[in-house]
Amino acid sequence: MPLIQPDPTFYPSAREAMSAPREGLAYVALLDTAGEGRPDGLATIDLSDGTIVGVHDMSVPGDELHHFGWNVCSAALCPYAPHPHVERRYLVLPGLKSSRIYIFDVKDDPWHPKLVKTIEPETVFKKTGYSRPHTVHCGTDAIYVSALGNVEGDAPGGVFTLDHDTFEPKGRWEADRGPQELHYDFWWHLGHDTMITSEWGTPNQIEAGPSLELLVGREYGHKLHVWDLSKRRHLQEIDLGDQHQMALELRPAHDPAKTHGFVNTVISVEDLSANIFTWYLEDGIWKARKIITIPAEPATADLLPEPLKQFGAVPPLVGDISLTLDDRILLVSCWGTGELKAYDVSDPFSPRETGSVRIGGIAERRPHPATPGRALNGGPQMVEASRDGRRVYFTNSLYRSWDDAFYPDGISGWMAKVDIADDGSLSLDPGFFVDFAPDGRRAHQIRLQGGDSSSDSYCFS
Repeated sequence: MPLIQPDPTFYPSAREAMSAPREGLAYVALLDTAGEGRPDGLATIDLSDGTIVGVHDMSVPGDELHHFGWNVCSAALCPYAPHPHVERRYLVLPGLKSSRIYIFDVKDDPWHPKLVKTIEPETVFKKTGYSRPHTVHCGTDAIYVSALGNVEGDAPGGVFTLDHDTFEPKGRWEADRGPQELHYDFWWHLGHDTMITSEWGTPNQIEAGPSLELLVGREYGHKLHVWDLSKRRHLQEIDLGDQHQMALELRPAHDPAKTHGFVNTVISVEDLSANIFTWYLEDGIWKARKIITIPAEPATADLLPEPLKQFGAVPPLVGDISLTLDDRILLVSCWGTGELKAYDVSDPFSPRETGSVRIGGIAERRPHPATPGRALNGGPQMVEASRDGRRVYFTNSLYRSWDDAFYPDGISGWMAKVDIADDGSLSLDPGFFVDFAPDGRRAHQIRLQGGDSSSDSYCFS
């Protein structure tokens, strides 16, 4: 009888995953700057030198690739839902605008992913009632996908699942959604059978770009929702305060014995700051506490896009956060000010800033050492840390209509790398700079070959 061995990229714990081999490739979602006429692409990057190995164009234009993920990961090793036969072989890429989902096979030739299946929007609409698929996470029993809204582009948004083997949509995940309407990200505490979800806005609220009216009216999302993961039932709502608009990325502790995590809010209507909250379980109740405030930075009106001129300042516009696998370093991308920050969150209630690098930014346009004479637009946006917690890769595009509002001269796509020292300090790698300008498309989500700090969940400490 042949012996079935788990995929070698799966690890029982985050601690063991930190000893994984160094990543050799990255996969990067590219979106057409005009949003029409040219398909989006999936780029493969050789991380040894930053070379673009190739770009696979999607089948049709207009998808707006955004976030994507693996079909399976280390969650397949959980003892209550083992899947020893599965392998980290497929990338699942949703089109945020089109609601089309692409499946790419990277097993036979990781350097050149092969498109093997396309799930058309009508199938997603019919089987789930949702549209605008956003985030992909590999769960213990299925592939989980978040969606920003219903077929009409309104609330509710939520989560649906795809079959691990056929990739066919299985249906809506929620059995009882309670008061939840808005949606963005989701993740879980597998050791406590709990899912956490966050809020941005409905497709009709966000697709045209940021709305000052909605912002001042405090109508974007500002809550977390707590769910019973196995029963698919809403348990609790945590309001972060309606001044803290757009509660986005969720980063739970990787150790399943821990009951805390981190979430960023993009902008405060009171002072334009961005904020980081810790959520935690105390006496059977899930709570949240603000732990970091990043202030806006003054700037003259001639350096600011129209939406910011009246304020005379650049908001940080934190769009992503990433937590190293040892639950020690939290990376925070300040897309507006062009800064990547690092905090030691070993004590999740008393963070300590350990490092910072600056590149791009709305007002500063700081260049990369590899191109010292070139002012860069965009700023650190999507952030991905290596499994050993030593390297951080990031790109500079947020979302097409929001790019155009804050960087009206247009974003020229790039990807950079930062090294993390033992003390948590950051240093920009002067020799690593991936320039997507010749391709003409913008870069967003990054996935690292074999897994990264936001791709896997673990059932063992």
